[in-house]
Amino acid sequence: MRGALKGFAIREWGPLYATVRAALVTRGWRAIPMTLAAVCLTSLFQIVQNQDWGYQPVQDIGSVRAEDPLVLALLRTPLSLFVPALDLPVWGALAQILLVFGIAEICLGRWRTLLIAYVATLAGTLYARVGIALGPDGPLGLPASDAHVVDTGPSAAVVGLAVYVCWRYRARWTGALVVVAMVVEVLIKNNLAGKEHIAAIAAVLAVLAFQEWRGRGQRGGAEPRPGTRSWKPPIRS
Repeated sequence: MRGALKGFAIREWGPLYATVRAALVTRGWRAIPMTLAAVCLTSLFQIVQNQDWGYQPVQDIGSVRAEDPLVLALLRTPLSLFVPALDLPVWGALAQILLVFGIAEICLGRWRTLLIAYVATLAGTLYARVGIALGPDGPLGLPASDAHVVDTGPSAAVVGLAVYVCWRYRARWTGALVVVAMVVEVLIKNNLAGKEHIAAIAAVLAVLAFQEWRGRGQRGGAEPRPGTRSWKPPIRS
């Protein structure tokens, strides 16, 4: 039994663990400069928005609501990722960024990490508008009152990055567990945040499907063999 579990762990997390460990051993904190900057920016926003003079400026540059004009929401969306939700403990957001963004930065490179994080966050932001337009009666709809909900924080980006990294590094069971957990979240607590997480996952899966299709076309339909370097995404900085 122990041998089977060890074999599963090696197959599931071995390539991911080896990549992250090698980067941290050789470069230390220098391997994740973007992640550390994101942690510092999130901490700064948390401090400022809890000041009497700072709450409104943070809202003006990083707070997104479905009732906002679309252009304004799109302009605020990138920074909204780093504005912690006021009703949740900030340490949770900081831990999510440090762990998931850090792993993604090592495995994907900083620019791809930021791109996937933005795609996931943007998918959640746009879904809110679609869900409110559909109304509360359907499974994909939202009540009109959700148009006033402040939509900030890194959770959609974290979920999207987790699924993306798991798929790229063949940690398929872990990625599936993330998806199932988000579905259960919606079933238990049917709110805007939970459904935005599902929208983020859907957007990332669409990106992965496109990349797989394009990759197969370039390889002529041949699947790379596990155990070769060709199937692993390179480390980028």
